[in-house]
Amino acid sequence: MDRIHAKLQQVWGYDRLRTPQGEIIDCLLQQRDALIVMPTGGGKSLCFQLPALLSEGVTLVISPLVALMENQVQELIVKGVAAGLLHSEIPTSERSQTLRRLASHQLKLLYLSPETLLSTPVWEKLCDPELKIDRLVIDEAHCLVHWGETFRPTYRRLGAIRATLIQSKPLGTKISIAAFTATADPRSQQTIERVLQLDKPAKFLLTPYRPNLHLSVNQIWTPSGRKHRLIRFIDKYPQQSGLIYVRTRDTSAELAAWLAARGDTTAAYHAGLSPQARRRLEGDWLSGKLQYVVCTCAFGMGINKANVRWIAHFHPPVLLAEYIQEIGRAGRDGQPSEALLLACESTGLLYPEDRQRNRFFTESVDRYYNLATAMAKKLPASGDIQQIERQFPKSAVALSLLHSVGELAWETPFKYRRTITGKSPDWKLLRSQHQQLFREVPTYITESGCRWKYLLTAFGAKPAQSNWRCGRCDRCLAS
Repeated sequence: MDRIHAKLQQVWGYDRLRTPQGEIIDCLLQQRDALIVMPTGGGKSLCFQLPALLSEGVTLVISPLVALMENQVQELIVKGVAAGLLHSEIPTSERSQTLRRLASHQLKLLYLSPETLLSTPVWEKLCDPELKIDRLVIDEAHCLVHWGETFRPTYRRLGAIRATLIQSKPLGTKISIAAFTATADPRSQQTIERVLQLDKPAKFLLTPYRPNLHLSVNQIWTPSGRKHRLIRFIDKYPQQSGLIYVRTRDTSAELAAWLAARGDTTAAYHAGLSPQARRRLEGDWLSGKLQYVVCTCAFGMGINKANVRWIAHFHPPVLLAEYIQEIGRAGRDGQPSEALLLACESTGLLYPEDRQRNRFFTESVDRYYNLATAMAKKLPASGDIQQIERQFPKSAVALSLLHSVGELAWETPFKYRRTITGKSPDWKLLRSQHQQLFREVPTYITESGCRWKYLLTAFGAKPAQSNWRCGRCDRCLAS
């Protein structure tokens, strides 16, 4: 612990760690596998960055979003940490330089997207017998579980990485895995543990409860009512930072233009923008040039801004896990903050937009189920994923579904084999589980009890007292 605190003071300038950061850091330094569920803004990055500096080899951080990686790597470089970054948007010359630094053992932390990790040039470097890899950090591990807009099928192949890498390393090599997420209910925790093949992991499960965050839901009857309610909410926080979440790129652009026309300093952010435009908008919001951003779920994950006072969901998210991730970007400094969700009234008679949008999403998931069942009849007993993706368009998600029901296993991150279980896949059970997840947000909207109590129960952090209430959400204050 003396070494830990000395490095903490030297690099970050902190005198002490939060609970349970010290225990997590000690666990990772012992090269034990770990599953860490820590709320947004809880300081999880430090839990794997600090052990990386005290270890001999390199720590690979596998992360789903470019903005998340760039933000963290830039902060580390400013602190003098030997950190690198690889993703699809990196220029070729910069990518080559990072790979040279990796090969010459000049990096302590290397951040990669899962797709870049499994690209041929990067994978070949990682399999170099001389390259010592201490641990794999799987950040935002919920991306392999939650079938919302944040699902990444490549995450399902990450469980085969450790065993494949060790085969190329000297005898006795040990590589640990630490999975981090802000949202994982008990079933999701089991899935993460199984898919990543964690070996008797230490578990650190923190409650997502944020007592400084006030939650409220307003039911809307018309499109104009939705906009006017949003304006009233924004005007409560003049010159204070916030975020507006929408569900589509078109809505992001249209709403931002409408709000800018009334004089607000805002802009639209979505995955359709160029990488340069996205980085510029992120910087403008972080620096305060933009009061708020109208964004899709592509924005915010991993971007650290402490003084966000408000979050508005112009549309409800598909999944409760996405909602709790997004509201967690407010109030990281511990000061009072507010999250408002706008939802069409439950019958949808006058304004059925939310119901139609959810139906579109569930139907798209059903199409993947149909593709997966069709592939199950044609899929060879073993194969290479690149070959299969050429043969079956959009097969990445279908392969993930087949993996979910035990129809295939990954021998390496690139090759699968069919499994013979003697029974048909239980597609009905998997569909039922997904449909239950899709019902959680509508239930949260209409739930008559404490908002925070519903969230805590949904994520397996049920309060000890059955009559517990947060006293801060709209339901508690109304009663």
